Amino acid sequence: MNQDTICAIATAQGGAIGSIRVSGPEAISITSLIFKPAKPDKLFSDQKPYSLTFGRIYDGDEIIDEVLVSLFRTPHSYTGEDSTEITCHGSSYILQQVLQLLIKKGCRMAQPGEYTQRAFLNGKMDLSQAEAVADLIASSSAATHRLAMSQMRGGFSKELTDLRNKLLNFTSMIELELDFSEEDVEFADRSALKKLADEIEQVISRLVQSFNVGNAIKSGVPVAIIGETNAGKSTLLNVLLNEDKAIVSDIHGTTRDVIEDTISIGGVTFRFIDTAGIRETNDKIESLGIERTFQKLEQAEIVLWMVDSVNAASQIEQLSKKIIPRCEGKHLIVVFNKADLIEDVQKSNLSALLENFPQESTEHIYISAKRRENTNELQKMLINAAHLPTVTQNDVIVTNVRHYEALSKALDAIHRVQNGLDSHLSGDFLSQDIRECIFFISDIAGEVTNDMVLQNIFQHFCIGK
Repeated sequence: MNQDTICAIATAQGGAIGSIRVSGPEAISITSLIFKPAKPDKLFSDQKPYSLTFGRIYDGDEIIDEVLVSLFRTPHSYTGEDSTEITCHGSSYILQQVLQLLIKKGCRMAQPGEYTQRAFLNGKMDLSQAEAVADLIASSSAATHRLAMSQMRGGFSKELTDLRNKLLNFTSMIELELDFSEEDVEFADRSALKKLADEIEQVISRLVQSFNVGNAIKSGVPVAIIGETNAGKSTLLNVLLNEDKAIVSDIHGTTRDVIEDTISIGGVTFRFIDTAGIRETNDKIESLGIERTFQKLEQAEIVLWMVDSVNAASQIEQLSKKIIPRCEGKHLIVVFNKADLIEDVQKSNLSALLENFPQESTEHIYISAKRRENTNELQKMLINAAHLPTVTQNDVIVTNVRHYEALSKALDAIHRVQNGLDSHLSGDFLSQDIRECIFFISDIAGEVTNDMVLQNIFQHFCIGK
């Protein structure tokens, strides 16, 4: 357990109220040195846990602020240590004064994520729950909030812990067999182990496959906006984001690099990628931008192909051979822009040009990005194309890359166990593969994680959490 006492401002600047968290073995005694309850006959150190005390912060005889201080005693606190939280006025001057007083009396400034790291080290939560704290703080939609809450409640960890414990039982039986190898006995029922391995393979496979959905919910469904120069890609991006993110001009080749931003539409987060216009050019910088366009196209799950309705026939003829092969496995939406400049007969003719496109994954729509005509219908098409399930707090979906990598390695190990059982491998080989599977499952909860991994995880937290 940590021996020093830490402090940090736990609230964002600019609010009417500010909060400073203090945690560690001297948290209560150090707070008592600068805080005096309003009732003179009361000592703060004598207060009951979970109590809230009104009083003043003093620097010598000078009153810094009137505050409320909450008290938590080990082990019943967020960190598992003695803790106090000082709620004062949100003035940056007051917050800094209180912080400096705490440091003078023996505290040190907390590192990013140190409160949650202490909670993990003191057994208040496992590592996957601790990582979910950062996801909860960063959640920007209802779906990301539900996923983070589900992980914080430990559903993910409990499912993996149950599997690990069953594997531990079998590997102990197999290793016991090795002690009696000369007697040729089997303590571990191979048929029961085969049934368990199949069950574990199904669970881990489901979790690994859920990462695509989880990553899309957490990071946003990637949508590439492509097309010829001056087709209205940047105008559409600005309309979707409701801000002037991209430069709009009648000059061809204005967008020379990739522009990305995220927005929530109907509860689904999309990561829009505005790319350089595709055309033949001798400009080296613009050519590099066009090369990046095709790289981003490979990464997208949904492709918005912007086509200038006035010159649509020539654009489709010139670019379809470059774009269609790269859209295999993706959802393609052909967006005929500037549709206010053409008649209904021309629209019918343009729709006919798409008959040879893969019909199961291709849609089209007529809009005017400049006039914001039909853009709401385009947003509905995007939501339907995302195919994201409705997420509840009971769903177990993997969103963390570290968890995905560990599960993938655990899946490889359990596949070797299954193959070993089918091939009647000896117990020592089976035991090695089972223990490897256990290792990677345990790594998710932090039971085998080294200090370097912990440092990498918690350094990305905000200070005060």
